[in-house]
Amino acid sequence: MRGRLSRSRAQHGYTFVELLIVTTILLILASAVMPLAQVASQRQREAELRRNLRELRTAIDAFKDAVELGRIPTTELEPGNEGYPPDLETLVEGIAAANDASGRKLRFLRRIPVDPMTGEAEWGLRSYQDSPTSTSWGGQNVFDVYSEAEGTALDGTEYQSW
Repeated sequence: MRGRLSRSRAQHGYTFVELLIVTTILLILASAVMPLAQVASQRQREAELRRNLRELRTAIDAFKDAVELGRIPTTELEPGNEGYPPDLETLVEGIAAANDASGRKLRFLRRIPVDPMTGEAEWGLRSYQDSPTSTSWGGQNVFDVYSEAEGTALDGTEYQSW
C-alpha cells in the first residue's frame, strides 16, 4: 500500500524544489541577456543617428551646390549667408529655383529626421561664422548639424562631437 501511494504522488507533477531550480536558471539566463539587448539597442540607435546626420549634411551640401551652380538665386538668401540654408526648415519647404517660371521649388529633404537619442527633431546647429566647437548657433546660416544628446557612445566619443 505504501509503494502505491508514493508512486501516485510522483506522477502528479513537479515538486516545489524543481520549480525553484528552473526559475533560478531562467533568472540567471535573463540577467545575462539583458545587458546584451541593451547594447544592441544602443548600437541600433547610434547607427540611426549616423544615418540621420549624414542625411542632413548631404542636404546642406546639396543646397550649397545648388547655390554655387546658380540654381538658387542669391537674392533669395540673406547677405553674409555664404550659400548655406538659413535654417533646416528651408531644406524641407524648398526655395524658388532660378530661371524657373513655373514657380517650382527645390526641396532637399522630405522631413527633418528625428534624433534617435533625444527622440525629437531638434538638432544643434552651427553657422559658417561659428567656431567648429561652438555649442550655440550664430543664426546666420546652417553650415553643420550635431546631436544635442548628452552621453557617450559605445566607442567612447560624445554624441555632440559627431
